[in-house]
Amino acid sequence: MKRPAKNFQWKHFANYIVISVLLIFFAVSSMTGNLRSSGQYLLEKIGYSMILAVSLSMLVGFLGELSLGHAGFMCVGAYIGGKTAALLVPALGNGLPAFLIAMAAGGISAAVCGVIVGLPALRLKGDYLAIVTLAFGEIVRSLFLNSSPESFGGSLGLTTPRYDRNSLFIIAFVVVLLTLAAIQNLLRSRHGRAITAIRDSEIAARATGINVTRYKLMVFAMSAFFAGIAGVLYSYANQTVQSSKFGFNYSIEILVMVVLGGMGSINGSLIAAALITYLNVKLTKVLTGDLAVLQNLVYAVILIVIVIYGNAPFLAPLREKLDLGALLRRLTRRNADPAYRRDDEKSWARVPTKIKMDELLSIDTRPEDNRAVRLNGDKPGKGD
Repeated sequence: MKRPAKNFQWKHFANYIVISVLLIFFAVSSMTGNLRSSGQYLLEKIGYSMILAVSLSMLVGFLGELSLGHAGFMCVGAYIGGKTAALLVPALGNGLPAFLIAMAAGGISAAVCGVIVGLPALRLKGDYLAIVTLAFGEIVRSLFLNSSPESFGGSLGLTTPRYDRNSLFIIAFVVVLLTLAAIQNLLRSRHGRAITAIRDSEIAARATGINVTRYKLMVFAMSAFFAGIAGVLYSYANQTVQSSKFGFNYSIEILVMVVLGGMGSINGSLIAAALITYLNVKLTKVLTGDLAVLQNLVYAVILIVIVIYGNAPFLAPLREKLDLGALLRRLTRRNADPAYRRDDEKSWARVPTKIKMDELLSIDTRPEDNRAVRLNGDKPGKGD
């Protein structure tokens, strides 16, 4: 027998549809000259920020491991991918082939570092793992900072080729879609259920036969791989890679994207990454000169307000009123409830009957009436 086909669920593809529609809109705006170069650069930053947030969400939100070294993986991908691109451009030109090879080199090198960092994760948890990942990020940054100018630029940074500004943000969002496809399909499979089982209880997961070692290393490598790809996009967007950009504060910023979006929420991480990136860019433009020192203060105040709004118990009624997702769910459930369907073909008003309800309720069923109708179907006895 054939198994019944599963119902198509639009919620699993809503993020693809929204990103694709926005991508088409901005691509048409760029082709017609209605999108400025500053807007294109902002979209590039939003693109690789989304990749960073989604990849870290898989590690922190679904596996349950606290990592503060995501900027280190991005740094590896930016330097290795940028150096690869700088070597390939004279031979292949600044086109898509060199770009794809650079992305592969940056992603694979970051994935190898992810496996190396994932090995201590087999025995460390919580704060101890956070310290190890933080140390990895600082070690990587120091290595590239003290490298020779001929290799990775040293303290001055590595000069990388600049991809076409009219096309790079399109490629960035295409990579976002591919990242979503890879991570969401993994998390919705049996492997994803094993990953969440490890997060809920590692001891119970081992008892049920789940290979905890393999899944932890796989998630660390996959998360680092996409962080490395984001680093390659960063190198192409900025034309230079400096190790000072990948410090501890940037790792915290990526973690804030995941926390604000909701632990274990892919869509929330996407939205939070876009909002925080937009906020940082706007604050940099508004707070200039002597007011630049207020940028971190304003940014911190906004984040505190957002965290309080999302977690304070006394604001729960307000969150319920403003929650668009809950409103849509209530509307869909109401439409799915037969009690609210006026065109129900099985409603009582459309069922043909020989006796109307009011006539049935008005029948006299007293025992002394010989014409009474027995509702239970029994024949009248002798005593009736």
